[in-house]
Amino acid sequence: MDYVFTPATVALLNTGQFRQPATKTGQLLPAARDAVTGQFVEIGKIFYPSTAPPREARGVLGLLARSAGGGPIEPLVAPVHLTLAPLQLVQTHVGFQKIYRMLNSLKINLAVMQATIPVIGMGSVSETVLSAVNLDQILKLRDEAKHQRLKIKEGFIDLRHSLKEKGVEVIQQIYKVAHDSNFEMHRQKLVNGYEAFSKGIKRCQSALTIPEIKHRNVEINSGRDLLFEALKIYENPSLLEGLCSAGQLRQMECVWAIELAICITFQLQRALDIASDRLLVFRTKVRQNCLDVLKICESEAELDFLFPELLRILGHDLFVLEFWQNEIDWMQTLSPKEQHQLASLDKLSSENLKSTLQTTFAVLPQEPSLYENLKQKAHFLSLRDQLLFAIEPDFRQEYEFYISQQAIASGYLALAPTSWQEISDLTVANLYYYFKFREDLTTIYPTEQELQMPSLNFIKLLNNGLKCCELPNSDRSTNNATTRIK
Repeated sequence: MDYVFTPATVALLNTGQFRQPATKTGQLLPAARDAVTGQFVEIGKIFYPSTAPPREARGVLGLLARSAGGGPIEPLVAPVHLTLAPLQLVQTHVGFQKIYRMLNSLKINLAVMQATIPVIGMGSVSETVLSAVNLDQILKLRDEAKHQRLKIKEGFIDLRHSLKEKGVEVIQQIYKVAHDSNFEMHRQKLVNGYEAFSKGIKRCQSALTIPEIKHRNVEINSGRDLLFEALKIYENPSLLEGLCSAGQLRQMECVWAIELAICITFQLQRALDIASDRLLVFRTKVRQNCLDVLKICESEAELDFLFPELLRILGHDLFVLEFWQNEIDWMQTLSPKEQHQLASLDKLSSENLKSTLQTTFAVLPQEPSLYENLKQKAHFLSLRDQLLFAIEPDFRQEYEFYISQQAIASGYLALAPTSWQEISDLTVANLYYYFKFREDLTTIYPTEQELQMPSLNFIKLLNNGLKCCELPNSDRSTNNATTRIK
C-alpha cells in the first residue's frame, strides 16, 4: 500500500521526528506517531501502490501499478470506507456513520452485481450484451445506486432504463430472460437470499445505536445469523448452473459481499482473532474463485469481460483485504488508550488531507485500457494465462520448464535462459503457445491465420520477445527462429 499524509507530517517523517508503525511482517501502516512520546498525530489515506513487488512486476499487476503511479483505492466488492481504526468508534456519531456506510455499500454492491446476472449469465450471450454490464458500467451503476438514482426492489435493479443507450440487443436480452421460467426459479432464490441479507444488515446497523455492550452484541449476533442464512442461499451450487464464466463471477461477487459483512460483525464485537482468521480464509477463497472462473472461460468475448474486472479485484480488493487483516492484527498489540487516541484522530486527519489529495493524484487509469493494450500483443489463450499467473504465480514454473525443454529440443538455445526473473509474463505465455502450436497444430489453439489477425499481432510481439531473450553469441540461432515464425 501507499499512504498520503499532509505536507507538514511528511516533513517530520522525513526528519525522523515522526514514525510510521509497522506490522510483524514489516508492512507500514497509515499512521504517524511522535518518535519520542509515541503519541499518534495523524492518520494517512490508503492509495493504490505506485510500485509492485519484484515477482508481480513481471506481469499485469506490475503494469497496472506502473501505469497508475499511485492513486485512490476503488475496490469493486470490498468496503470502500476502510481506513485505520473506524471500527473502534462504535459509541460515537462518527464511528456509527462510517460503519453504517460500510454495511450499506455492501448491500448496494450485492444488488448491483446480482441485477446483471440474468443479463449476462443465462444462456449464450453476445459480446455486445457482455460489454453492456462490464467493469465501467458496474462502477457507474454502483454510483447511481449509492446516490439513490436507482431503486433496489427485492434485491434487484431494473436495468432497462440504465442500459437503454446500449442498444436494442441488450434490452431484448433483458426482456427475454425476464420471461424465462428457469430464470424465475433462479431469481426467487436470490430474492429470498437478499431479504435475509438485508434484514441482517439492518439488525447490525441498529445494534450500533445501542450503548450497552452486552445488548449490542446480542443484536449483532442476531444480525449475523441472518447473514449466515443468506450466505447459505447464495453459496448453493445450483445458482451457478447454466451460467457462463461472466455470470458465475457475478454470483461469486455476491457471496463475497456477504462474507465481508460477516467479517465486519466479528470486528464490531472485538472478536479480532476470529475476524483475522476469516479474512485470511476469505482472501484464499477469492483467489480460488477467480481461478475457477478463468478455467471455464471459453471465448475472447468472455475474457474481454473478465480481464479488467479480475484485474480490479486482484489489484484493489485483495490489497484492501490484506491491509484490513494486517490492521486487525496490529490493533491487538495496542492498548485501549492507544486505540481510542487513533479513533479520535480519524475525522481530523480526513479534513486535513482533503486539499492535499486534490493536488497529489490524477484520476487512476482504467483497467480496460491496460487490457486493450495487451490485446495488441497476445492472443486469447496467452492473455488468459497471464491473468492466471497474476492469481497464482507458481503456475508460471510449469510454463518455464516446458519452454526450456522445447527450446533445447528445437535447437533454440537462446530461448532456454538460466534465469527467468527478468522475463515478463507476456513473453512467457507467448513463447509457451508458440511451442504448443508447433507441437500440435490440430489442437484447439488458434490457427496460423488467426494469429496473423491485426487485433492479435501475436507474431510481432513474439519476435520482440525472442530478441529480448537473446543470449551472447546466439544471434544466428535466434534469427533462424524468428525467420521460421514469420
